[in-house]
Amino acid sequence: MRTLVLQEPGRFAYIDTEINPSLQPGEALVRVHRTGICGTDLHAYTGKQPFFSYPRILGHELGVEVVETGAAVSRVNKGDFCAVEPYLNCGRCIACRRGATNCCVDMQVLGVHTDGGLREYLKLPADKLHPSRRLRLEQLALVETLGIGAHAVQRAQLTAADTVLVIGAGPIGLSVLAFAQLAGAAVAVMDQNDHRLAFCREQMGVVHTINSRTEDPAARFGQIFGDLPTVVLDATGNAASMARTFELSAHSGKIVFVGLFQGDMSFHDPLFHRKELTLLASRNATATDFRRIIRLMEDGRLNTDPWITHRVGFGEVAERFPDWLQPETQVVKAMVEM
Repeated sequence: MRTLVLQEPGRFAYIDTEINPSLQPGEALVRVHRTGICGTDLHAYTGKQPFFSYPRILGHELGVEVVETGAAVSRVNKGDFCAVEPYLNCGRCIACRRGATNCCVDMQVLGVHTDGGLREYLKLPADKLHPSRRLRLEQLALVETLGIGAHAVQRAQLTAADTVLVIGAGPIGLSVLAFAQLAGAAVAVMDQNDHRLAFCREQMGVVHTINSRTEDPAARFGQIFGDLPTVVLDATGNAASMARTFELSAHSGKIVFVGLFQGDMSFHDPLFHRKELTLLASRNATATDFRRIIRLMEDGRLNTDPWITHRVGFGEVAERFPDWLQPETQVVKAMVEM
């Protein structure tokens, strides 16, 4: 089968690989039809993705079709279209035993720690497949991205009484925004990219956006809501932005780090203590998040159609990939049609 491998930073190669068609009782063989490209893939291409080694087959945002199932599989059937939960957890560690499968001690994420979906076929544990009879394959490929935002907002325990600042208007920030809106909270979005902020206003109905390059975020948020935000969700993965959240949070507020920075961070403890802030990390998502997202999409409460701004065939990926790193291409989400 044709496979795209990231051999080293900046260098892809198309190769032929084989897959053993025999299945364990709980496995399924799937045909990959759609693969979304996310920040993790872009960082891997530039050599800046943590927990990563080369060569690697990228691809963890997947819309797939079930081709064959193992003898013990009952929850999916041949022909089902599915989203893939790409977090292969051990099921034995303390996190898994406590239901936190998203932060398993021995986590293996498809396309990061182990080979992913930029190939024709893939074998997976069937319990990592989430079917829908109503969603298109490209919608299913977006469920994983939405899961990141859903889980982060669940960690924050947002209510309609909260005022929220979402920092970063890339795909992960958009997923956070979508679930903050569903929670009924009052939301402002901050970024330094006017095009992304315009997307939030025009496509996601955000009234209040802040360009931190040209505006004072604390002063602007105060003008909008009368005080600093009760919840700040940072989806940038940028150390300076993450450090600033301590200043931007209201007294008794919460901070959720959704993005990941590869390095050490420090903060001014008296400020943290005086405000009695709650600091949370959010990693990946759970099966419960995936099932909820699919229901919301099927019910029309989550519309991701405007998110896919670039579509390419599988054979074009290696050539087009460098373009998606350039701000002028204005990529929100690139989708590979396999």
